[in-house]
This record gives sequence, C-alpha cells and structure tokens, in this order.
Amino acid sequence: MREAIVPTGVPAPAGTYSAGVRAGNLLFLAGQGPFDERGERVGDTFAEQARQTFRNLEAVANAAGTSLRHAVRVGAYLSTLNFFDEFNEVMAEFVSEPYPARTTVPVDLRGFDVEIDAVVFIPDEK
Repeated sequence: MREAIVPTGVPAPAGTYSAGVRAGNLLFLAGQGPFDERGERVGDTFAEQARQTFRNLEAVANAAGTSLRHAVRVGAYLSTLNFFDEFNEVMAEFVSEPYPARTTVPVDLRGFDVEIDAVVFIPDEK
C-alpha cells in the first residue's frame, strides 16, 4: 500500500510527484530546496538555505507521523562541494545517531545551493 503525504507549510510539488510517499513503515521524501510555502527562496547564506531545506523535509516527515531523527538515508545535492563541511554541521542539527546513510553530489542548481531528499523510518505507534 502506498499513501501520498500532503503537508502544509511547504512548497507544492512542481510536477507529477508527491512531497512524500509512505510505503509500509518507510517514508520516501521528494527533494526539497530552500523555499517557503509560496515557492520563494529563503536564505542568503548556504547554512540558512540548508536549514530551510531540512525544515521543509521535517514538515513532510511530521505530516506522516515521524521525524528526520528517524532518517535512514539522505541524498544531498550541493551547488559545489565547497559547502560539504558546512552541510555536515547543519545536517547534525536535524538527524541523530546512528546517522543515516548518505550520498552527497555536486549538481547544477539554478538560483539556490542545496536540495535534499530522504528515506525515513516510521516507528510503530504504541
């Protein structure tokens, strides 16, 4: 069974995809960037952009009843690997040990510096 997650407070998908899809106890989060719910870029610095991006992912995770603290995989797409160390620092604010598996790649982002996707575990309700 698959269920689309439709959060509030984040930009609406710009294409034929869902912000999140729950499949069993896993939540697959589509890539988010540093944008507010109106689609306007947030943040002048890389760290501000990264925090907004993680906040967007957290909003989708929360709408599904989980948190980035339960992330098992993260995909990080940076405009340059010069931001790698700063990305690690910001990511540590949103995830917990054991840290999720991660891939970090430089990509051609237009007008912003970071996009992130993730897979998050949804713990059983007790």
